[in-house]
Amino acid sequence: MSEDEQTLRERVLEAEIKVPTRGNRKLSQLIEAVNSSERIKSTWYMAGLNANRLGMSDHSWVHIQIVTNIALRLTRLLAKRGVEAGIVTDHGMTERDAEVVIAAGAMLHDLGLSINRKDHETYSLFLAADLLPGLLEDIYEEPERTVIASEAMHAIISHRSKGEPLTIEGAIVRVADALDMAKGRARLPFEAGETNIHSLSAYAIEEVKISPGRDTAVRVEIEMSNSAGIFQVDEGLGTKLRGTPLESHIEVVARIEGEHEKRLVPVFRL
Repeated sequence: MSEDEQTLRERVLEAEIKVPTRGNRKLSQLIEAVNSSERIKSTWYMAGLNANRLGMSDHSWVHIQIVTNIALRLTRLLAKRGVEAGIVTDHGMTERDAEVVIAAGAMLHDLGLSINRKDHETYSLFLAADLLPGLLEDIYEEPERTVIASEAMHAIISHRSKGEPLTIEGAIVRVADALDMAKGRARLPFEAGETNIHSLSAYAIEEVKISPGRDTAVRVEIEMSNSAGIFQVDEGLGTKLRGTPLESHIEVVARIEGEHEKRLVPVFRL
């Protein structure tokens, strides 16, 4: 069945978030609760539709799926190197609880785009504040439930352009959002004829690899097809990473692959 033949309900309900929970029962319960929420899926649908109306890159549930997986990947690499999340250092909870905070923040961070692009991070907070108590009801009791919800909402607001995350969790959601830049993730504006530096730069990103680092907890390697991608890396990812609690824990290396253009900047590092 083509997308045109699908009913509205079918298009909305096809959304499903899948992440490696690695035995984290609380995280599994959260994912199940989110995937069972027709309201959240409907909001993702509207967020994706508004992004499409504006000629933006994909902001549907597919974006949410990618960001949530990237965020958990970063979380686990950081934990392996002893970088403690705020939920651990400030509240005496566990890294598994930190995964719940981060997944909740990642899955709900763009809900406000269903209302409007401008100030969508603030609208996301309003919607998340209404949803989180129910999502967490069977997972946590008070005061842990409110602590988890508050930290997740801090992560949500931290992804705005001038966000200043106070926690590792907030910084992870902020950076994970920026790392959804691999090939095919931002082609719509370019193919629609909007050949500005933003669309050209996004189009140049071929692949993003996230792995353990040597001198840092995380190494991010970005392969570009041409040097226009440097704008996306520096102004996009760099802006989201600089000044956050993650800055000293993540190394970013961007390379230009292929011989089809003169390599003015063969390797670029943040």
